[in-house]
Amino acid sequence: MPGRPRNVEADAAILAAALDLLLERGVEATSIEQVARRAGVTRATVYRRFPDKTKLLVATVEAAYGDPPASPQIHDIEHLLTGWAHALAGPRQRLLLRRLYSAVDDLPELAAAYRTRFGEHRDRARRHVLEEARDRGQLPPDTDPDVLLDLLTGAVWQHLVSRPDTSTAAEVEEFLRAVLHQAGYRPEGEKDASR
Repeated sequence: MPGRPRNVEADAAILAAALDLLLERGVEATSIEQVARRAGVTRATVYRRFPDKTKLLVATVEAAYGDPPASPQIHDIEHLLTGWAHALAGPRQRLLLRRLYSAVDDLPELAAAYRTRFGEHRDRARRHVLEEARDRGQLPPDTDPDVLLDLLTGAVWQHLVSRPDTSTAAEVEEFLRAVLHQAGYRPEGEKDASR
């Protein structure tokens, strides 16, 4: 026999409290006890839903981004740029990404869980888009998609730490487009004078 249905309001309160604490204090300083207190529920209520802090924080990040699919559909480089620019626009999203980056040292199991749940699938989709762009002649024929993906990922982190949190999606896209341009990217219809 199934048990009582879960309280949706408690679920939302727990995830909202966890997100607020994660943004305010970081991964290391966020605990199940603090989340329960802020959400107005017992620790047992939190533990019934999330058996440990890592699972709670992964669910928190997923909820913060609207529970995105693990394997995104990225149509082309333009779609890739727009998606990344949207993810980097807005102070809360930027702070959340920096908090996740700090998890590499503070809570490596969170970084590993997030990478397994999202990172590997997203990187595969991004790499595929870069391969297709190379094959269509939008990137130089000797482009290594893995190296270019590392370059773009590094540019994303560079933007997170060196540009203001008030950056708009258009400003972020312009920045990433400039990086890709230096790597030889030419949108369809734009002629490369060097060829």
